[in-house]
Amino acid sequence: MLEKQWMGQQVDRSICTWFWTQAHPPGHDEFGPPRVPAVIASPTYYLISIVREGVTFLACTLSEMQPLLGIEFLCRVADVLAEYFGGLNEDLIKDNYVLVYQLLDEMMDSGFPLTTEPSILKEMIAPPNFVSRVLSVVTGGSSSMSSTLPTAASSNVPWRALGIKHTNNEIYFDLVEEVDAIVNKDGFLVKCQVYGEVQGNSRLSGMPDLTLNFTNPSIISDVRFHPCVRYQDWEARQHLKFIPPDGQFKLMSYRVKGLENTPLYVKPQLSCSEGVVRVNILVGIRIDPGRTIENIVVDVPWPPTVTTAELTANHGTVLFNSSTKVCTWTIGRIPKDKSPCLTGSVNLEAGLDRLHEFPTILVGFKIMGVALSGLKVDKLEYDNIAYRVYKGFRAVTKATCYEIRT
Repeated sequence: MLEKQWMGQQVDRSICTWFWTQAHPPGHDEFGPPRVPAVIASPTYYLISIVREGVTFLACTLSEMQPLLGIEFLCRVADVLAEYFGGLNEDLIKDNYVLVYQLLDEMMDSGFPLTTEPSILKEMIAPPNFVSRVLSVVTGGSSSMSSTLPTAASSNVPWRALGIKHTNNEIYFDLVEEVDAIVNKDGFLVKCQVYGEVQGNSRLSGMPDLTLNFTNPSIISDVRFHPCVRYQDWEARQHLKFIPPDGQFKLMSYRVKGLENTPLYVKPQLSCSEGVVRVNILVGIRIDPGRTIENIVVDVPWPPTVTTAELTANHGTVLFNSSTKVCTWTIGRIPKDKSPCLTGSVNLEAGLDRLHEFPTILVGFKIMGVALSGLKVDKLEYDNIAYRVYKGFRAVTKATCYEIRT
């Protein structure tokens, strides 16, 4: 456990034990995800937490505050660590715990977020690969901290350094969308919405001023912007005007509500009698998105009363995990000549005649080159630069919480 306190009011470390007890009650997997909301109140503190790649980030505050501020800061800490270390897990944090403390010192000051932009932090604190090369040659009082303050720290554009130069000037944007849908037991779509992000990767010299236009910006809501975006321009003309950070960054996130259809349909038929559940699940394309639907996976989490399963599919592979009771049907792509179908039966424990709890089927897929919400980039304009810019756009849609109730 790594601990960092900013406000000068010492927080008793026993609060972590209290949180862990709430997050992992008796009978719950100790290494599984916490079973608590993102914000909870203890007898002494308000606790804000997130989980990334099995690593729990916990913030404690003695007084009330805006919860989203704490959640967003923890997300920024996780993103920065992942970018510095090339990933995020327990071993990487253990190997770089000194670097973690240095980053936390710069990311917050007296309880307020300070420097959270990775490109600026890298000017102040060298990434671990560079530090390793230096320490392998020089011994003694070597440090990864820079002795000079980054030029951006005193600029009105604190997310971008001055004097940036690139041989090839290019910028690319990815529209990454995640589908959240629920289909009830009668086959009707109860909810379907998309959570999306516009992710950028900038390699531009100087101080470029960009304008990104969408063809249909009115469909999006609940937008959240990078600090570089000028919000007044968005409110007035529904376009994004900004000076981009150098390197990778998340320009904005958004939500599109009220989608009427999903690209796939899943038709489950479950019947139970005499201790046996007969299964028939059909999967097909409901609406052609214009691109191939890939990485289709259907998970059926059965209750603990199920003992064995005898399931086969006319396309793809089927795997039943006897310990977790989850049946994973990996389809991949849907063939043109037939609809994938999973059939067979599962057996219940002795003495049980019927299944009292039917499973909720989870579906995953990916569509490259398509934003399911229909959001499209119209054009990218740029000012304050005299060189030619190479630019590109692409989109991808993934299913993250696609539930079929049975």
